[in-house]
Amino acid sequence: MNEALIYSGAGIIILWGIAHLIPTRAIVNGFGAISGDNKKILTMEIIAEGLTLIFLGVLPILVTALSDCPGNIVFSASAGMLLVMALLTLLTGARTPTIWYKICPAVKTLVAVLYILGAVL
Repeated sequence: MNEALIYSGAGIIILWGIAHLIPTRAIVNGFGAISGDNKKILTMEIIAEGLTLIFLGVLPILVTALSDCPGNIVFSASAGMLLVMALLTLLTGARTPTIWYKICPAVKTLVAVLYILGAVL
């Protein structure tokens, strides 16, 4: 029964994450005349929220379904999420003049590599 609850909760939060992604363009446009840099940051943050919610559904599914090695599942899934977020930042925030957003994809990628190496070594 507890697995059914986990899968139900995971399914709900995955759908909620997808629902966050769908209106991204309309939400950004709803802010009116804002700078291109602000549009990039706003877009990045809205997408990051949706992706995080989806990840918080996918991770429990993976750990429940593949429970023989949950540590490696968590490390690998977290590395994958960091790489997705690094790409998102590279396409949005890193295209602004803010130095922290420019550095962010490299930091996320480095941590993803460390997680992957830690899981396999």
